[in-house]
Amino acid sequence: MLRPLAAIAFAVALGGVPHPAAAQAAKAPTGDLAALQRTLDSLADRHRGVVGYAVRHLESGRGIGRRADEPFPTASLIKVPILVTLYDLAERGLIGLDDPLTMLRIDKVGGSGQLQHLHDGAELTVRDAAWLMITLSDNTATNLILDRIVLRRVWVKMDSLGLGRTRVHHKSFLRAIASAAPDSSAKYGLGVTTPDEMARLYELLARGRAVSPRADSAMLDIMAHTEDGAMLQRFVSDLRSPHKTGSDDGVRTECALWTLPDRVVACVLTRDNVDRSWRIDHEAQVLMARMGEAIVRTWRREGAR
Repeated sequence: MLRPLAAIAFAVALGGVPHPAAAQAAKAPTGDLAALQRTLDSLADRHRGVVGYAVRHLESGRGIGRRADEPFPTASLIKVPILVTLYDLAERGLIGLDDPLTMLRIDKVGGSGQLQHLHDGAELTVRDAAWLMITLSDNTATNLILDRIVLRRVWVKMDSLGLGRTRVHHKSFLRAIASAAPDSSAKYGLGVTTPDEMARLYELLARGRAVSPRADSAMLDIMAHTEDGAMLQRFVSDLRSPHKTGSDDGVRTECALWTLPDRVVACVLTRDNVDRSWRIDHEAQVLMARMGEAIVRTWRREGAR
């Protein structure tokens, strides 16, 4: 059962049903991409760190980027590929979203999330764990899912979508114990991707082609409830959009799908940030907030929500 939010525009865009804006694509303004790129590059040039981005206007197929094909650490943004792999396995009947999970003491890890604070032996479903993994970026929930689906299945699924540089390396907070790619893991941490590959994954989700129209709509609904709004969403908080963030020392990442009413995917990945604090006004978070504001302003039209 989808939550009510699944009824908004991005959900009806799936399954081969034309998006309401698509019929108007030839007439609708598609934004001044040259001006937007100048704005985004100017912001990135002044940032004390490395910035990559990919922005795609789905109705026209136009886009811009910076370092879009370079690898970046994902931090928790890699949880979106994990979610897609989980729903793919569920679609094929290899796992049930209502299958029970029992959280043992050994499963608990630190960082973001609430499961680590619950009692040993707490029970939840696979669907519950997926919800917590995305909306709260719960690390323990992520590990419970990876235990069930097997980490390398995420690689196989990303390869099937043509995203061969998008990889999860290990379970959260367990790199020292077991990593599927020790060298890459040491360099990039939990996961690695490129701005372009992650933007392509979001585009596939928007078009209902990552798994299936029904599964993709369900995943977008979960992502629309992500609670972290400190980055791309910060100055456009009135827009409810599927998005996922990631944070680590020196790393801030986020991808979002906005309906303005045309659909726009934006992925911004940063690394080697001089500011390594965890304050709300972290330099990279403010940078990404300004970038999100500029992207939305380029395509947003009167009355769009």
